[in-house]
Amino acid sequence: MRDIKYIAVHCTATTQKTSISAIQSYWKNQLGWKMPGYHFIVLPDGTAVQLLPIEEVSNGVKGFNSVLINIAYLGGVDAKNNPLDNRTPQQKATLLELLKKYKKQFPKAIIQGHRDFPNVKKACPSFDAKKEYQSLKAI
Repeated sequence: MRDIKYIAVHCTATTQKTSISAIQSYWKNQLGWKMPGYHFIVLPDGTAVQLLPIEEVSNGVKGFNSVLINIAYLGGVDAKNNPLDNRTPQQKATLLELLKKYKKQFPKAIIQGHRDFPNVKKACPSFDAKKEYQSLKAI
């Protein structure tokens, strides 16, 4: 098993109606990635879709991918592509469930948003994940 130091929270920076296949196509055809950007994407109804086993490295945060698990929710922008925390209650509940699960499995892992990593110039996940999930430090 990999040495997991971080659990990164992301948004897909798409509408909540965007298909996972469209996101995967973007990664492959536009970015040239061989692996997905996230281990999980949480849909508006709260369904967590696993795109990659956590034992494998995804492409969520440049320079940190070998030591993190990437979890995203579908959404994170408004109609004009501006950052917006538009998580549904179901997405919030599933995100929390996933974070608790992996924090328990990797107790030393730091939970933070994509934007909290060094040299990241984006608003992802469009909310303050460090603050929202600070209570999970002591699991």
